Amino acid sequence: MAFERVDSIPILPKRPSDGHKGLFGTVLVLAGGRGMAGAAALAGASALRSGAGLVRVATAAEVQPTVATFEPCYMTYPIANDEDGYIKLEAGKKALAKWEEHASVLAVGPGLGQSEDLKALVRWILESIKLPTILDADALNAIGSETGLLSGKGKRLVITPHPGEFARLSGLSIADIQADRETHAAEFAAKHELVVVLKGAKTVVTDGSRLYVNKTGNPGMATGGSGDVLTGVIAALIAQKLPPLEAAVLGVYVHGLAGDISRDQNGEVGMIAGDIVDSLPDAFYHLSS
Repeated sequence: MAFERVDSIPILPKRPSDGHKGLFGTVLVLAGGRGMAGAAALAGASALRSGAGLVRVATAAEVQPTVATFEPCYMTYPIANDEDGYIKLEAGKKALAKWEEHASVLAVGPGLGQSEDLKALVRWILESIKLPTILDADALNAIGSETGLLSGKGKRLVITPHPGEFARLSGLSIADIQADRETHAAEFAAKHELVVVLKGAKTVVTDGSRLYVNKTGNPGMATGGSGDVLTGVIAALIAQKLPPLEAAVLGVYVHGLAGDISRDQNGEVGMIAGDIVDSLPDAFYHLSS
């Protein structure tokens, strides 16, 4: 399959001296369920550290107080949950319909959990929400093999699967995917007219016609929550008006660079996802200097 190689890293425009938070977009994160409050918090915190003007984290009511304690600079909103601690369908639809008009981008999936209501909620989001949207983790699990749900969104959709999730979406084996990550990612992106971020060493970013292979990052980033951080980074860049492909390319580059900065400070073995969040400001500063 022929595609154009992307070699240059997109940049954010310089902020005007009279800039205010309204200029830099609002990220709406739908994430978190019982036992997974940290995933919602990491996505929200990384969006803040990546320049979003405002971040709202909508999460299961059971874990909302915990999510709120992680970071005072984002807003949190409780959504009614079931007895297993997962967001209920009708409550989720009502909340998203209310907050959509106040958001620039929607990020869905980190720590969301898996239930029939959540499967239906993800389907409803794809059918009803018109915002640029990033699907990660349990949002991708909710789709499974029903990939027709992803089509027809005018390239405003970004999916961020790891190889296991991409195997379920594509119907290929993990071994086949890993043997030719670029071609499989590009073919899927072209078929469904979206942006694929196929995570792992040398993350692949493609919209089917253009393709970027990331060069930053290290094995210390192979830790729980790292992908949730990436989701927040990409969401913040879209909120700041970068097109989805450019936001994804810059997002994976900065995410990996933050991991490299953290490694240089503390080594690979003890790295956790929170270290990557903490290194994001240095990563963006490095790009601007």
